[in-house]
Amino acid sequence: ILEDMGLMVDRVEDGVQCVSRMEQKPAGTYDLILMDIQMPIMNGYEAAAKIRRIDDRKKADIPIIALTANAFSEDKDNAIKAGMNDHVPKPIDMNVLLPAMQKLITGK
Repeated sequence: ILEDMGLMVDRVEDGVQCVSRMEQKPAGTYDLILMDIQMPIMNGYEAAAKIRRIDDRKKADIPIIALTANAFSEDKDNAIKAGMNDHVPKPIDMNVLLPAMQKLITGK
């Protein structure tokens, strides 16, 4: 859906690959991370926490939106505690996701 909208998307299979990609790519390569919570090897909470600890502040401060089927308030709290900026429940409603993305990328 995002690619059909003209956005550039880079996908990884798990949290380890996400953290590795963030460490390897130059700062500014990505504007935002959509982070699934339930991933193999390393879940989204752990991956977000590791990204927040990257030495390069531009990389560490990238906006992260949690995507999860768990839509309880405690799930949103867990995402924020892990260092994510927002939480969007699945199934994804583009009328919810797109404004959240825009707000984090543009500040508006």
